[in-house]
Amino acid sequence: MFLTTKYIVGIDLGTTNSALARCDAALAEDESRIEVRSIPQLVNPNEVAERKLLPSFLYIPGELDFPKGSVALPWDPEAKLVIGELARKRGAESPNRLVASAKSWLSYAAVNRTSPILPWQAPEEVPKLSPVEASSQLLRYLRTLWDSGETQPELALAQQDVLLTVPASFDEEARELTRRAADQAGYGQVTLLEEPQAAFYAWLEGQGDGWRKRIKVGDLVLVCDVGGGTTDFSLITVSEESGDLTLKRVAVGDHILLGGDNMDLALARVLQQRLEVEGHRIDTWQLHGLWHQCRAAKERLFESPRTQKQPVTLLGKGTKLIGGTMKTELAREDLDRILVEGFFPKVESDEMPARQRRVGFQELGLPYAADAAITRHLARFLKEQARQSPEAAGIRRGRNGLACPTHILFNGGVMKASVLRNRVVAVMNGWLRQEGFDALGAEQVLEGLDLEHAVARGAAYYGRARHGRGIRIRSGASRTYYIGIESAMPAVPGMEAPLKALCVVPFGMEEGTEARIPGREFGLIVGEPAEFRFLSSSVRKQDQIGSLREDWGGELEELSPLEVTLKLDGQQGTVLPVRIETRVTELGTLEVWCVSRDDTHRWKLELNIREKTAR
Repeated sequence: MFLTTKYIVGIDLGTTNSALARCDAALAEDESRIEVRSIPQLVNPNEVAERKLLPSFLYIPGELDFPKGSVALPWDPEAKLVIGELARKRGAESPNRLVASAKSWLSYAAVNRTSPILPWQAPEEVPKLSPVEASSQLLRYLRTLWDSGETQPELALAQQDVLLTVPASFDEEARELTRRAADQAGYGQVTLLEEPQAAFYAWLEGQGDGWRKRIKVGDLVLVCDVGGGTTDFSLITVSEESGDLTLKRVAVGDHILLGGDNMDLALARVLQQRLEVEGHRIDTWQLHGLWHQCRAAKERLFESPRTQKQPVTLLGKGTKLIGGTMKTELAREDLDRILVEGFFPKVESDEMPARQRRVGFQELGLPYAADAAITRHLARFLKEQARQSPEAAGIRRGRNGLACPTHILFNGGVMKASVLRNRVVAVMNGWLRQEGFDALGAEQVLEGLDLEHAVARGAAYYGRARHGRGIRIRSGASRTYYIGIESAMPAVPGMEAPLKALCVVPFGMEEGTEARIPGREFGLIVGEPAEFRFLSSSVRKQDQIGSLREDWGGELEELSPLEVTLKLDGQQGTVLPVRIETRVTELGTLEVWCVSRDDTHRWKLELNIREKTAR
C-alpha cells in the first residue's frame, strides 16, 4: 500500500557526495521523466551556488572561522553548521572541525554510533556530532532546501514517497540508524533501497525497452560500484517468469572502505614527496589542501585525455601565506602509475587482498581496507560467490571456481574515467578466458549515462516501478521461514511444551512485499525477557503464509533465537492477543510485526533472511 503523493524522490546519501532525484508520481511511465535536482549550497562565504551534488561534509565553525552572517542561507539564516562544498574546502584547512564519511561511521559497530564522536579525535573544545546526527543533518539540509521551494503543505518532502539508498552490506543496526537519522531530519516514512540495485535501475531507466536486447535469460550482471569513499560489488541474474524477463539480485559483497578519496590521497602523497625533495616542508594541514588540489587536477586530466599535465599550487602558512606559495604538477603518467597500476593492477583471479601485519597498538578509527588493489577485492568477491549454495543458484561458475559474469555495469564517480573502466574489463576478460568463457565485448559492458547521479535516479525509478510503472529486480526469499509458537497444552514434568512452526515467509516471497496471517491471533509476552525462535527450510517450498506445522523434524532448520523484552507501560509478564503481519524489505530483512487487538500497539522483530541469522 502506497500513499498518494505528488512526487517519488530518490536520495543517495553518499559517503563523499549526496544527490537527489525525483519524478512525478501521477504521470504515466513514458511521461514521468526522472530529473536530478540542483542543490544550492555555500561555495564561499556569502556565496551560494547551485551544484548537482552535495558534498557529504559538515564543518563545525569556530567563532573566528567566518565573518558574522557569511554562512547564512536563504532558507536557513541561523545555520549552525556549514554543509557541502564550502565545508569540504574549509575542512581541508582545519580538519579537526570537519565531519566526513558519516555513512561509514554509521556502519562501524566498533564505536557507539549514537554518541557525539565526530570529528574523530578532535580537541575537546570542538563540539561533536554522533554519526546518526551527522547523517540526519545532511538529510535535514535536503529536506529544508526542498520545503523552501514549495508553498503547499502537501508538497513538503515529508509528504512524498522517499527512497533512501544504503550500501548492500549494511547490517540491521546500520539500517535502523539510517531510518532514525531520517526520522530526526523530519522525514515521513522512507523506504531503504540497496545502492547496487539502484544503480541497475538507473541503467534500466536509461535503456527504456532496449534493455531486453542487451541481456537475456541466464545472464549474470556484475555491478562494480566505486565511489568517493567505498567500493561495493553485487551480482544480478536474468531469468524468466511467465514468458517475461525478470531480474534477481543474488549476491552482495562487503562494504569496502576504499575509493576515490584514497586515490586522491595517494596522489597528494606523491606530490608531497616531490615538494619536500625541493626543500619545502608540508605539514598535516597543507597535506589536506594538497589532497583537495589533487582531486581537482585528477578530474581535469581524466576529462581531457589529450592534456598531459595540470599545475598544482599550494599556499604557504602564516606570514609566508603568499611568499611561501609552492608549485608543482600532476602528470598523466602519475595517474597511470599510481591510480591504474596501484588501485587497478592486473592480477590473477586467485590473488586475494593482502592483510597488513598487525601492530600491537593501533590508532582507533574506521576500518579502512588494508589492500588498495580494487581488482584483488573483486577477485575475492567472485571467488566467495562461486562457493555459496543454494543462495547462489544461477551464478555461472568457471572451471577454477570463479563466479563468471556475462555483463558488467559500472557505477560511482571513480568509474567515470574510461581508463579505469577499461582496466577492470581487461582484468575481468583475462579471468574469464582462464575459466573457460568468452571475454566481454562492448555490448556486455553496460555503461550508465550519469554515474554520479545513477543511485539517486535509480531509487526514483524503483519507486515508480513498485507503483507498477517499470521493471523491478526480483529478490524472492530463497527459503521458507517460520516463527516458533508454543503449544497451549497442560504442563508435563521434565518436558517442554511442543513447538509449532508458523510460516511467515513462503518460498519466493518478493522483497518489498508484505502479508498478514489471516484469521488468527496469538499470545505475545510483554514486559519481561522472552525468547523468540526462528526456523527455515530449503525443501518446504509449498507452505503458504499462515500455515502451521506441528511435526517439522528433519525438514526445518532452527536458527539462532532472539531474546528481547517487548515493552508496554504498566504491564509485566502479560500475554496479549495480537495478530501477526510480516514484511520482507528491499534490503532482505524479515520484519515480523505484532499488532494489538485494538491497533494501539505494534512491536517489531527482525530477521536477516539473506544471512539466515536472527537479529
